[in-house]
This record gives sequence, structure tokens and C-alpha cells, in this order.
Amino acid sequence: MSIQCVRACLAALASTAALASASAASAQSSDVDVAFNIGVVSDYVFRGFSQTDQDPALQGGIDATFGDSGFYAGAWASSVDFGDETDAEVDIYGGWRTEASGYALDFGVIGYVYVDEPDGADYNLIELKAAASRAIGPATIGAAVYYSPDFFGVDEQATYGEVSAAFTPAEKWTVSGAVGHQWLDVNDDYTTWNAGVSYALTENLLVDGRYFDTDVDGPLSDDRFVGTIKVLF
Repeated sequence: MSIQCVRACLAALASTAALASASAASAQSSDVDVAFNIGVVSDYVFRGFSQTDQDPALQGGIDATFGDSGFYAGAWASSVDFGDETDAEVDIYGGWRTEASGYALDFGVIGYVYVDEPDGADYNLIELKAAASRAIGPATIGAAVYYSPDFFGVDEQATYGEVSAAFTPAEKWTVSGAVGHQWLDVNDDYTTWNAGVSYALTENLLVDGRYFDTDVDGPLSDDRFVGTIKVLF
């Protein structure tokens, strides 16, 4: 992970931290809950592909939920390495969560912005999200769909669908996995999956070990194990 990459990611995190501080101040007089997170991963994998050329990444973000309204907003940033001038990915998102017939529903929009994107690269994109999940005892099952009218790079319309499951066999332990499929209008469609185990070392410190793979051959999409350490506050 280059020095420039770290600096760009830290700058993005500093910006989101300033936004969170303002939100936290307003929370004293209104029902707004603000949470922060920061962590390190051995490889930033997004939908089965390494975003850091198989190198570690620094990541972090903020989340705000607005009382019982169900509305939420947040920002998240990570260092990236695409082999060009791009230094960081910054995601800005918001949406609405509710419940119906025992299902947790989530409808939102996500904007992906890439710091120092080269001219003509067309990396920046927006996705619409619809997700549902249901808790069954110590297990949770879910499904989500993401749609972009102008996807990353040469692809235009793109849809990603995913089913997931998580199980808590004991206190502090969570076993989880997901299978997803990416539909693209220029590049080939592909399938990706992951499975791993998380352990809460403390109330605010989480470690995760996860296996990723796809049905695409290549150094950035081949199977790999990723370790994560995350601090929540």
C-alpha cells in the first residue's frame, strides 16, 4: 500500500470524521445515533475481485441513523490500487430501513467516488439497493439486489444479486457466507462467493477471517483468504 494511497484514504476519513462530529453535535438535541469504524484488511475484495492488487488496505467510515424514522446515511473509504493514479474509494450512501411480516427491509442508494480517477476512466458510479433479511433463532438469512444504470469502466447497465446467511453458534462468534452473481452488459457475467468466521475480541474490536473465490480465472479474482481487524466506536 503506497504512501500516497494511505494519505488519500486518511484524507477521506478525516473528511467523513468532520461530518460525523457535526452529526454527533446535533445528536445531543435530536434523536440521531452516530457510529464510527476503522480497520485494516489484508486485501480489499469487492464482489470477488481484489481492489488493491492483493495488498492490504486501510478502511473506515461513519454511519448515522435518524431515530425511529428508519432513515440512515453514511460514508466509507478505502485505499485502492488499480495500477494507475487512483488513490482511494469513497462511498456515500443513504436509505430507509423498515420491517414487514418479520422481514427486515432496506432500500437505498450508494455513490462510489474514486479519488484521482484518471481522465476517461469512468470509474465513478451509482447503485440502487433493495435488500431483505429474516432472523430465525441464532441464524439470519438474506438477499439483496443492486442496480447501476452506468457501471464501472466500460460497462453500462449492471445488476448484482446476492443471497447470504449468518449463524451465531456461541457468544462473540459468527459464521457467515454469501453467493452472488454479477450481470454485465459488456464484460462477461460471473459468480462469486465467500465464507468466513468473525470473533468479537471486545465490545469494540472485531476480527474476521474469510475465504473468497469466483468462477473467473485471473490473479485479482482467484481464490484467497482475507483477514480483517476492525475497531467500532
